[in-house]
Amino acid sequence: MSTPVIEVRDLGKCYRLGAIGATTLREEFSAQWARLRGRAGAAQPKDFWALSDIAFDVQPGEVVGLIGHNGAGKSTLLKILSRITEPTRGRAVLRGRVASLLEVGTGFHPDLSGRENIYLNGAILGMTREEIRRKFDEIVAFAEVAKFIDTPVKRYSSGMYVRLAFAVAAHLEPEILVIDEVLAVGDAAFQKKCLGKIGEVSRDAGRTVLFVSHNMGVVANLCSRAILLKDGRVLKDGPANQVVSSYIQAGAQGVGEVEWRAETPDVTSERLRLRAARIVLDGVATGDVPIDREVALEYDFEVRGARANVTSSIHLFDKQGVWVLCSGPASADLEPGRHRHRVTFPANFLNDGLYTASIFLITNVTQIQVQKREAISFCVYETGTGREEYGGAIGGCVRPRLEWRTGPVPTVEN
Repeated sequence: MSTPVIEVRDLGKCYRLGAIGATTLREEFSAQWARLRGRAGAAQPKDFWALSDIAFDVQPGEVVGLIGHNGAGKSTLLKILSRITEPTRGRAVLRGRVASLLEVGTGFHPDLSGRENIYLNGAILGMTREEIRRKFDEIVAFAEVAKFIDTPVKRYSSGMYVRLAFAVAAHLEPEILVIDEVLAVGDAAFQKKCLGKIGEVSRDAGRTVLFVSHNMGVVANLCSRAILLKDGRVLKDGPANQVVSSYIQAGAQGVGEVEWRAETPDVTSERLRLRAARIVLDGVATGDVPIDREVALEYDFEVRGARANVTSSIHLFDKQGVWVLCSGPASADLEPGRHRHRVTFPANFLNDGLYTASIFLITNVTQIQVQKREAISFCVYETGTGREEYGGAIGGCVRPRLEWRTGPVPTVEN
């Protein structure tokens, strides 16, 4: 086996909560003095381990996705690997040049132009001026900022910033490319372009990519492997599609039926409150749905205060995080009180497997009041109808029974 390009052993990062919290230097000295004297009521710093006992290897040319909920430790790990912060214990060995794209503006000097920042970043990576010059036109063309290349980047929009930053990181030939969720800032067309470039540099140039994203469909399709972090530890490490499936299934909030208290995050706004959701089959809530049966998703919500113009939508995702569909009713003026939206999925429409639905409540067509992601889940299971003798897995998000006909080819007369 080849030597790993990234080697992480027993990595840990500890922060001291409350160690630095004063607004002025005098207040900080006073707080430290109170702690030393053991004065009652003096806040004592607490240790918080953002990462604990992290260990893994990454081989040259691998595209590895880092996934997990907010606070799992993904960004902290990338900062250690990018040499932005030091670990508290353990070690991380990187064999090659590293280009990082962790947040908008990383690695750019705001007062320098786009042109000057390209040369600056190349120099940081150890490239000669001639090497950078050969790549310059390609970088500018990819980033689509030719008209503004001599403008100070502090005047760029966030999208322009990210386009140029990614183009620099991808084209200046680092052995290791580290990318956080920053690509979400760009528009959809540029995101697709970036993802294609990531595949190209790993496949054709043999470079290693570490990629953090909350888009599970992208991780499953782009990455050959995924590492799932939870509470600063590696929970699962394996083929991307398997790890993504485990993550989505474990994170599903309520299988078949769920109710939310008012203090639950993401369910309450000043105008609307999401109260409950359920999957209904023959009038009964369930998490298991036969593939050949019609099933409904319904959710209860409350209009608060005054009459409001309300609509909603559901976003349905499969077990790989692929966005299957988005649907919602027409907007309607609703009086204060409880209401219910209900959508029906026909029989023989969805493929078998796990699905999660995110629920959005909206006022005045465009004002999102509530967005509850992964609100409810359900599993469509195979009944054998329509499969005949084939027993293998059938791909795709949907599996509708369409009308097919077989007949002779019509004869065309001369």
